Amino acid sequence: MASWTYVDGKWLSGNPPILGPMSHAMWQSSLVFDGARAFEGVTPDLDRHCTRIVHSARNLGLGPMLSCGEILEIAREGITHFPSGSALYIRPMFWAETGFMGGDPESTRFALSVYELAMPPATGFTATLSPFRRPSLECAPTNAKAACLYPNSGRAIADARSKGFDNAVMLDLMGHVSEFASANIFFAKDGVAHTPVPNGSFLNGITRQRVMKLLRGAGIDVQERTIAPAELYEADEIFATGNFGKVQPITRLDHRRFEPGKIAHRARELYWEFAFTGPTRSGTAP
Repeated sequence: MASWTYVDGKWLSGNPPILGPMSHAMWQSSLVFDGARAFEGVTPDLDRHCTRIVHSARNLGLGPMLSCGEILEIAREGITHFPSGSALYIRPMFWAETGFMGGDPESTRFALSVYELAMPPATGFTATLSPFRRPSLECAPTNAKAACLYPNSGRAIADARSKGFDNAVMLDLMGHVSEFASANIFFAKDGVAHTPVPNGSFLNGITRQRVMKLLRGAGIDVQERTIAPAELYEADEIFATGNFGKVQPITRLDHRRFEPGKIAHRARELYWEFAFTGPTRSGTAP
């Protein structure tokens, strides 16, 4: 995998050793990151990802020293290390270098990695209802895209794969649908799209917000509300939104099989139209 990382004012190739055993982030997880995409010459909503990483850092008690605009320029520079049109993942990170329990905000460091990562095909994936749940803000820093949240999602996916599925649907602490382990969730019933209302158990994803806006603009009703797990099994279709694959249909949830549906297809179609028009080519979206 070809990769470049910007750290301490320099671009380094490969996987440079920028954390040590005494780094606070290494042993107490004071690290936040974000993920954006470049593909076919476009970088949809890159500015919003750069804004979110700054907010995530502040919400974890770090001291981000760069603005959204500065991170955006670094990301654009990183993309130039690759052939035009490459499918890339753009990952800015902030972390604390020193501290005990809480990281010392004055020790905050920054790095941004850009690396090759193919866009997955729109063939969809399977999922199962996970026994593991998403925490609330009282239990974990769910208002940040924090690295410490991901082992919980990782064990949900590992459990799902052990049962023959690709991913997992996770519930919140009250037993309501929260999200997939690695993406936000939508389902459609009778021509209406439904998605969990943000309740502090999951990040209100940038791609999620974009898809809702696009669907509504196309005249499709999108309802954000509390969703019971049983509703998923009665759905006409289920799909995921997220930065990695943008819009992906679900082909099976436990015993229930699904065909990729019209609303998921329309959402993906609208997203690609959005990505290739106007200012999104430079990463600044309306």
